[in-house]
Amino acid sequence: MNIETIKSVYFVGAGGIGMSALIRYFLSKGKFVAGYDRTPSALTEHLIAEGAQIHYEEDVTLIPENCKDKGNTLVVYTPAIPQEHAELAYFHENGFEIHKRSQVLGTITRSSKGLCVAGTHGKTTTSTMAAHLFHQSHIGCTAFLGGISKNYGTNLLLSQTSPYTVIEADEFDRSFHRLSPYMSVITATDPDHLDIYGTCEAYLESFRHYTTLIQPGGALIIRKGLALQPDVQPGVKIYTYSRDEGDFHAENIRIGNGEIFIDFVAPDTRINDIRLGVPIGINIENSVAAMALAHLNGVTDEEIKQGMASFRGVDRRFDFKIKTDKLVFLSDYAHHPAEIAQSVKSIRELYKDKKITAIFQPHL
Repeated sequence: MNIETIKSVYFVGAGGIGMSALIRYFLSKGKFVAGYDRTPSALTEHLIAEGAQIHYEEDVTLIPENCKDKGNTLVVYTPAIPQEHAELAYFHENGFEIHKRSQVLGTITRSSKGLCVAGTHGKTTTSTMAAHLFHQSHIGCTAFLGGISKNYGTNLLLSQTSPYTVIEADEFDRSFHRLSPYMSVITATDPDHLDIYGTCEAYLESFRHYTTLIQPGGALIIRKGLALQPDVQPGVKIYTYSRDEGDFHAENIRIGNGEIFIDFVAPDTRINDIRLGVPIGINIENSVAAMALAHLNGVTDEEIKQGMASFRGVDRRFDFKIKTDKLVFLSDYAHHPAEIAQSVKSIRELYKDKKITAIFQPHL
């Protein structure tokens, strides 16, 4: 697959958050981009406005002519699409080059220094935080994110000059095994996606294998206390982090009047009085991981301090829709039991005396 020479890219499952970042990437490269998704959404409408041709019926006749030349068309699909899907079957039967999203992402990012954030939860917020810290600094970055950044209104950031690519490393379908991280954060390893992994042991083994992919000269930044036993190559440094302890941690935490201030402690520096732009308890730990990644790659103390204060969050991640004295309504993507418990804890920390009502929608 030579991404430079292909002319058209067709996406089967175009409306997924990870797929949409790739669609935006190929549009930025001037490729003809089209695809299918089952239902319209705000995201697919944005992609159409940006230049992609997307339809919502499973119908081979709706595939544009530009995408029917197998010599210069790449087909990208998500594992959520069944193999018997009519359009995917058409591409298989006619000998097209077909790749999973994770394979394409791995190919695009292999020539850069990949800064990857993996883990059962916290990875979207942490990777978006890290991308913001780099993007607003003198270093910059390209970023493929698993949520819409509120600072930029997109899940794709592009840089022509930065050697770094921030990547949300997804363990679903073992997708993160396609990556070659220069550095990686691992936030959590609470078993998830057991429809794929079957057992807790297989889930942890998948993360162990992922740690072997970190490139010599790079680093693993792992949350302190995880069940995971990392297995890194020679020349890969291992750092620990958490809210309160580890090589990177927070001290002097001040929560009040709707604001959070912390001091960030690293092995070789301390940054005092950092204000969190999204002041919720779980973001103390997320910010420590993001700041560790930024600090190890040359983002200055002052840039880190400014970046954390100006970070505005991610759509659907502890996302306030209404915030008045009488009513607070927020949307959160928490679907794993540990995430739901953390979400409730964070809400209760902020609103000690309010009645909390939860409406839960099962994920997938």
